[in-house]
Amino acid sequence: MLVKTFSVFSKNFIKYVPVRRLSSVPTFAKDYLQVKRGPYKTLDEQDVRFFRTLLEENSLIEDRCDLEKYNVDFLKHLRGCSPLVLRPRTVEQMSKILSYCNNNLLAVCPQGGNTGVCGGATPVFDEIIVSTEWLNSVIHLDETSGVLVCEAGCVLENLHNYLNDYDLMMPIDLGAKGSCQIGGNTSTNAGGIRLYRYGNLHGNILGLEAVKADGEIIDCMNTLKKDNTGFHLKHIFIGSEGCLGIVTKVAIQCHPKPKSIQLAFLGAQNFTKALKAFKTAKQELGEIISAVEVMDHETIKFMWEHTDTTSPIGDYPIYLIIETSGSNEEHDQDKLNKYFQKCMDKHFVLNGVVTSSPSKSEQIWGLRERVAENFYKDGYVFAYDISLPLENYYDIVTEMKEYLGEKSHRVFGFGHLGDGNLHIQISVQKFSTDIMNYIEQHLYKRVNELNGSISAEHGIGFLKKQYLPLVKSEANMNLMRSLKRVMDPNGILNPYKVV
Repeated sequence: MLVKTFSVFSKNFIKYVPVRRLSSVPTFAKDYLQVKRGPYKTLDEQDVRFFRTLLEENSLIEDRCDLEKYNVDFLKHLRGCSPLVLRPRTVEQMSKILSYCNNNLLAVCPQGGNTGVCGGATPVFDEIIVSTEWLNSVIHLDETSGVLVCEAGCVLENLHNYLNDYDLMMPIDLGAKGSCQIGGNTSTNAGGIRLYRYGNLHGNILGLEAVKADGEIIDCMNTLKKDNTGFHLKHIFIGSEGCLGIVTKVAIQCHPKPKSIQLAFLGAQNFTKALKAFKTAKQELGEIISAVEVMDHETIKFMWEHTDTTSPIGDYPIYLIIETSGSNEEHDQDKLNKYFQKCMDKHFVLNGVVTSSPSKSEQIWGLRERVAENFYKDGYVFAYDISLPLENYYDIVTEMKEYLGEKSHRVFGFGHLGDGNLHIQISVQKFSTDIMNYIEQHLYKRVNELNGSISAEHGIGFLKKQYLPLVKSEANMNLMRSLKRVMDPNGILNPYKVV
C-alpha cells in the first residue's frame, strides 16, 4: 500500500541517552593554527574619528559585548579580536571605507550573515569587520524575466518571502536562510538543497556590483541572460570569499514557484540500495526532481538526542529525502507514488512516506536543515564539506569511523546526494590541535586520492587554507596568488584566508 501522508512524528525506535553537553569558550582564531599577524596598522582613535565622520553614529560598533556576535563564528569554534564593526548603508560609503583602509594599511574582514563554517567571515586578529547587514534593500524585480536586483545584505529568507508574492522563488535555499545574506552566498558560491535542480550561483547570478580593496566600484550589473562582451568579470567575485572585493549588489535569476511540491522520505538498508533508489529517481522523476538528500542513522540519532525529533518511519541505516516540484499536482503525485512502489518492489527501500502537505514537508525538512544549528550541543564537532564520486560517497564515513575508533564519540554524514556533496561530522569531547590534525590529514588525503573536493560549497576560508595546495596544482595556486596581488596589492581584504 502506498502511503501518501502521515500524521505526526512518532518516537518509534529506541531512545538514546544524550551525551554530556559541553560548553566551551571559542578558540581565538589567531591561536588556532598559530598564525603570524600581517604587517597591518593597528586601529587608533584617528581612524575611528574618520569613520565617525563618514557613517552615522549607530553604524559603528565598539562595545566589547556587542562585538562578540561579529567576532565569533557560526559554530562557536573561532573568535576574532576585532575592535570595530562598520555598517555602511551605501556603496559610496563602502568605497570610502575601503579606500581609507587601503591607504592606511588597515586589514578588513568582510562579513554578511556570519553563517560560514570555515572561518571565512571571522576576523583572525584585529581586522576591522565591514558588515553588509544594512545594505539590505530590494531595488527592482522584473516580473516577466524573473530577475531580482537587490543589495548584498538582504537576508535569503526575506528574499524568498518577498518573491512569494509574485509566485517566484530564489534559486538557492539553505538551512541558514533565516540569517545568511545573498552577498555572502555569492561570495562563497553557496550551494544548498536545490542545486540539483537550479544549479549554483555562477549560473544564476546575471550581474553584480563589487568594491575593490582600493575603493574602486566595479559595476558588473547586468540583467541579461546572454552577454559575451569581454571577460566575465562577475565570476571573479563569485566564490572568492571576500578576498578580491566586497559584493554590494546582485542581479539574480529567480524561478517560477512550483504549483505542486511532493516529498518522499525513504528508509534504505544501506547506501548501495539508496544509490539505486537515486538512480531510479533520475529515470522515473527526471523532469520534476528538485532535491535529493541523504542522511544516515547516526544523524537521526543526533537529532533525537538534541531536538527530540526523529524519523517518521522508524529506524533505518540510510534515509533519502526526494522532493519534486512541478505544475500538475495529480501528475506529480502519481509519478512519485509509482516511483515509491517501484523502489519497494525492487527492495531499494524498506519503508517510506510520501506527502504533499506543507506542514509535513516542513517537519521532514526540519530534520535535515536543523542539524548544523545543534552541533554546539554535541561537544566539539568538526564539520567537513566535501564532494566525492557517488560510488565512494558514503564509504568515507565508514572509513573515518574505523580510523578514529574511540577518539571520537560520533561520526555521521548527510548531504546533497544529487550533486555528490557530503557533509561529514566528527564529534569529540574536547577540541585539540592534535585530534584536528589527526582527522584532517587523513580525511583530505583520502578525498584527494578519490578525486574529490575538500570543499563542495562552504569555501576554504581560514580553516582549510593549509590544505588547498594538496588539491590544487602549483600553477593554479600561483595564478590565484597573482590575481590576489592584482586585485588587492596591499592584502587588506580578508587576510589569512584562502591564499
